[in-house]
Order: sequence, then C-alpha cells, then structure tokens
Amino acid sequence: MLDLNALFIFAKVVEANSFAMAARQLRIPTSTVSRRVAELESQLGVRLLERSTRSLRLTDLGSEVLEQARRSIEISDGVMGLVSNRMTDVSGVLRIASLPSISDTLVAPLVGAFQAAYPNVLVQVLVTERYVDQVAEGIDVAFQFGPQQDSDLVARKILTYRHRLVASPAYLTGHPAPLSPQDLYDHRLLAFSFGKPDRRWTFTHQDSDRKETVTFQPSFTMNDYLGLASALLAGSGIGDLPPIVRPDLLDDGRLVEAMPGWRFRPFDLTLVHLGHRYVPRPVRLFKEMAVELASTLFPDLPS
Repeated sequence: MLDLNALFIFAKVVEANSFAMAARQLRIPTSTVSRRVAELESQLGVRLLERSTRSLRLTDLGSEVLEQARRSIEISDGVMGLVSNRMTDVSGVLRIASLPSISDTLVAPLVGAFQAAYPNVLVQVLVTERYVDQVAEGIDVAFQFGPQQDSDLVARKILTYRHRLVASPAYLTGHPAPLSPQDLYDHRLLAFSFGKPDRRWTFTHQDSDRKETVTFQPSFTMNDYLGLASALLAGSGIGDLPPIVRPDLLDDGRLVEAMPGWRFRPFDLTLVHLGHRYVPRPVRLFKEMAVELASTLFPDLPS
C-alpha cells in the first residue's frame, strides 16, 4: 500500500527542484523529505530521481510515477473537499426516543433549536415509556433516567434533578399538610405506575441524612406524568412530579410542595447512543446542543 504522503513529498521535490526548497514549503526538516523519498524508492524498488550536488533529474520511470502521484493527489484533494462540504452542510435523519414526560417541555424545544441551526436534518421522535432497542428500531439517541447499564451504549448527562411531592392548595385546605412521611398514610396518594399494586417512596430530611420510606397502595396511578399533573391540579390528592413536567404549575402557585422538609433523591437524565467508534455528525451535534441548552431551559432545578 503506497503512502500518499510520500508521493506528495516526492511531487513537491520535483516541483521545487530541490529537497531543501520542498522542505521549506512543507515546513518539515530537509532530512525528513530526503528520507521519505528514499523510502518511496525502496518500497517501489526503483530509482525515481538522479541526484547531484547541484541538480535533480527525474528518471524515465520517475516521470511516470510523478504523473500518477499528481493524479493521486488530485483524487485525495477531491475526496477531502467532498467530505468537507458534507461536514459543513449537515444533513440526514436523526431518530430520537423520548419519554412522554419530557417530550413537550424538553425534547420539543431542543429539536426546534437543533433544526433552526441545521435545517437539512430530518428529525423523527418516538415517544414511549417502554425499553427501546436502539439497534433493532434504528434509534440514534434516546433519553433515559438513571445510570446506564448497557455497555454497548454511551451516556451523556443532560440534567440532574429530584422530583417534588406536590398538591393543589385546594386539596391542602381540606386536608392537613403532611409534616413527615408517615403522615402521608392519611392522604390520597397519586403515583406514576402501571400494573403494580404497591408503590414505595423514600425521603431524606433536608437538614440531616435521616431517611424514611413509605410503602402504599396509590388511590390513582398513571404511566404519564402529564396526566398525573392534571389530576393533582384538580385536587385529587398528593403525588410526585418531575420539575420539568409542567413547571408553570408550581411557578404560578397552582400546585405547591406538600412536604418541603422531606425530599426525594436526585437522579440524572441522560442521552444515550450506540458506542460505535464513528458517531454520525447529527448525533454528536444534537448531543452537544442538548447538554448546552437543557440547563438554560431549566435553570433552577431542585437537586
């Protein structure tokens, strides 16, 4: 396999008619230029240049090799130009898997900003709670909660936050606010779940490392935080919400923290993709933009 760099150096020497001049143009030592040309001759098993103290002369075979070297350089330049143009003009299809609870408040704004910057990239978003096989389903990147267990995937942290235990002011007017986790047994509790009869919440006291866990059977469960937010807003009871789901409800006081002295543990929202050596440019650019913009969309997350 011929070294294109050696062919390029050989062509420069012929063009400059001097090893020293070619070295200055290439900004490498003259000894390196001489060595690379000698290695090329050794690899080909022929002499390409007749050298004297004052001049260089191409051999007959050297002239033919020079012509091929110039063609190889032109092809190489063309390939690099093609790649450079494609890298500048980012295009293709980006397939994203999103959890329902973040599709409107996080994923949609991120995709909007990404397509504003890269309008030639088509984006397809699959919204689902189930496990997504990224290989089988052709997913490029997926949002997920918690630590990454699959060694074939690479995870990048997007946000860190904790859920909050919330209720409507109307509900708390008719029911004494809980002061400790054990008080929750006296309330109607709403939880994110599907098909599981029992739920478990673990809290840490804000002023100490003291932990308490409650196990309960929710009055109402749903595998959609947006639906739970609506039920909590209607005064159906107390439940947990991620701060990136309908943050406006707490901002304007339509929901309030029900037990602010006790907190859920924080966890990470990550963006994962296949751990190939080559990461498609739309995937890399979207990941970088998500890391940069997510914290600006939610600057005051509880942690």
